[in-house]
Amino acid sequence: MTSNAREPVISLMLAVPDATAAARWYAKAVGARELWNLGSVVGLEVEGAPIFLGEPEKNGWASPGEAGTTTVRVEVFVDDPDNFVARAVAAGANCDDPVRDHQMPWGAHRQGAFFDPFGHRWLVGDRSPLGPHPT
Repeated sequence: MTSNAREPVISLMLAVPDATAAARWYAKAVGARELWNLGSVVGLEVEGAPIFLGEPEKNGWASPGEAGTTTVRVEVFVDDPDNFVARAVAAGANCDDPVRDHQMPWGAHRQGAFFDPFGHRWLVGDRSPLGPHPT
């Protein structure tokens, strides 16, 4: 028997003060493509992965600026983390951890990090952690 069931998709919604303006920044910085825009909530995709932006006013959550701290850590796995981070930095991201090799049980994992202008921390690495590895 075959099933039409699809695997679950996990995504996140980033709290931003102006979702439409933030969508423009993410398009420039990380190549996000807009799927839809409801004004205060915008659906995007980055290299096929869904990500959403929302204005938290009256919704029981806060942006990093309102909370006074990072509220989420975005993890992105790509073929070329160096170029992904460089593009974000060129668009105004603050790179606090340049891309470098981290030694893991399976070998080198290339990863770096930046903060976007909205206070969200992004860790960008190669795809090596996405498969099973003996520990």
